[in-house]
Amino acid sequence: MRQPPTDPGRTAGPSRRTTLPHSRPRSGGATSIAVRAIAAAALTLPLLGAAPTPAPPATARLQQAFAAASAAYDVPQSVLLGVSYLQSRWDGHGGAPSVTGGYGPMHLTDARTALAAADHHGEGAEDPRGDDARPALRPGARAPRTTELPDRLTTLPKAARLTGLSPERLRDDPAANVAGGAALLAEAQRELGRAGSEDPADWYAAVALFSGADDTTSAVAYANDVYEVIRAGQERVTDEGQRVALAARPGLAPDTSALARAGLRETSAAGTECPRTVSCEWIPAPYEEFGDGDYGNHDLGDRPASQKIRYIVVHDTEGAWEGVLDMVQDPTYVSWQYSLRSTDGHIAQHVKAKDVAWHAGNWYVNAGSIGLEHEGFLTAPDAWYTEAMYRSSARLVKYLAGKYGIPLDRQHILGHDTVPGTTTANIPGMHTDPGPYWDWRHYFELLGRPLKATAGKHSGVVTIRPDYAANRPVFTGCESAGEPCATHGSSAVRLYSDHDENSPLMRDIGLGSAPTTGVNDLSSRVSTGQQYAVADRWGDWTAIWYLGQKAWFRNPEQRPTAVPAKGKVVTPRKGLDSVPVYGRAYPEKEAYPEGVPAQAVSPLPYTVLKGQKYVTGGKVPGEYYYAVTFDGSSHRVVRGEDQYYEIQFGHRVGFVRAADVTVRSS
Repeated sequence: MRQPPTDPGRTAGPSRRTTLPHSRPRSGGATSIAVRAIAAAALTLPLLGAAPTPAPPATARLQQAFAAASAAYDVPQSVLLGVSYLQSRWDGHGGAPSVTGGYGPMHLTDARTALAAADHHGEGAEDPRGDDARPALRPGARAPRTTELPDRLTTLPKAARLTGLSPERLRDDPAANVAGGAALLAEAQRELGRAGSEDPADWYAAVALFSGADDTTSAVAYANDVYEVIRAGQERVTDEGQRVALAARPGLAPDTSALARAGLRETSAAGTECPRTVSCEWIPAPYEEFGDGDYGNHDLGDRPASQKIRYIVVHDTEGAWEGVLDMVQDPTYVSWQYSLRSTDGHIAQHVKAKDVAWHAGNWYVNAGSIGLEHEGFLTAPDAWYTEAMYRSSARLVKYLAGKYGIPLDRQHILGHDTVPGTTTANIPGMHTDPGPYWDWRHYFELLGRPLKATAGKHSGVVTIRPDYAANRPVFTGCESAGEPCATHGSSAVRLYSDHDENSPLMRDIGLGSAPTTGVNDLSSRVSTGQQYAVADRWGDWTAIWYLGQKAWFRNPEQRPTAVPAKGKVVTPRKGLDSVPVYGRAYPEKEAYPEGVPAQAVSPLPYTVLKGQKYVTGGKVPGEYYYAVTFDGSSHRVVRGEDQYYEIQFGHRVGFVRAADVTVRSS
């Protein structure tokens, strides 16, 4: 049972001084016991109350908790706020664990309690390679359960030892959690041989150690982000309604000299294709033969010279970092270009951008994309992602998008859940990550492309853009089938067959089953950033064209779920009652040279009907990358005369032949 949050404003707390327990040298025996007792007392005084003082407003308790912990551990409040913002944006997530077992505003990790290993790419019917020219890949690798957890995943037990508070309280009580984070920072400062200080510039190396990284590059990238937050300042209302503010310190220049005493290992970014603003290392995926003419775990290529890189695909790993790295280094498994670590945003690159990784379940998309796997769990209750990982991912995506000319929009920055099945039979087995809890609105703000209205209120196109924290649709199946998931902010918006929440949910005929509120059921929902053509309006409701049908969602003017936008839309050309929708844009049969088997261009079970409109992400060529042997000398890029338009058809994108449609401005 969750304890009520403490009221850190009930006492004045001790005065700031350099003789607090964690500013003293380490000592042993009875003295160390006394030090721990004093440490517990120093925490208890400001947090639990000794002399009553007026309680702060209910919405200011978290801000007061930062002030109290700052006083107790002689850590500047700006440093505490900056670290916490990078960890969680000050959200507590109701005491639920993050994707790496982190709890509370300071993201104190307790992986033994929270983590479970899973196998992402081996589940379901999806073939990650997605190419009919080869037998479906069924990887046998499994993520091992980690027996020895790294220090970055066990910071909460350490905070419990330092503060004398129980792990349960550190998980459930935001004020105690903040104090635990302060204790860890103070301990890091002591280990560096430095005293407590009111000057945030003196805490750079301690912040770097707080990241949990064991290498200098990752720790420095993390500390730089924290100090960027402090310089810029932040203010927001948390998921629990707490108003928290960090005043800007634009001229703050941290002292980095103590980092040399941190004992961190040195890594090299040699061989990586990453921006300088992130921590990145090269951990290659193997390109190896392993018998019976089979090989793995990617294909060599010559992109973008041979074919354009059009997409970046965002995944979550459904597994913890160490196990994921084991899998991508297995030649019998699958691959992706980059992995991103949750705790600090560290990046590992596995496959060069020129080569084709096997990750999206659609060969057309694989051949034209770069895959990013983010350490995380889709169906974990209250699943969330750290600010450090969001920022690192956004920097990488901006770098790649700039380098390869990829538009920063939802039809080119794809979630794995928006990649279409290649054939009718493949649709039910396609993956659904990163799921409804990935914060696309915040992600696009970090990409420098905030989602905003770009047209008048009667525009024929809308961009889905709910308030993430306030938008809390019901999902089921996070822990067991049919059981409600924990209430949580979401990027997803529910769709109905009429302007009434009691009307049936929208149905996806490709899934062959009735729609549900399941966390992995995409049949009746859209996602933040996606754009759709308006089909109708009724009071507070808006209808869009979706999977060949008119789909409704609540869109009140005062709290809009979508904003008006400009865009290009496609509609069947004059004389056609309907046009087919495809899951891949392959060339016509006549385009294939001798020795390269022609690939079937089979439509999905969907059609665009006369009068319907769908937003297009632009024209793409009919193209197929033939790569079925280890020897790359036989690889070919086949291009035909047929051209296609990529469209936002349902939750996933699709393709229509250019010859079948007319393109108009919205």
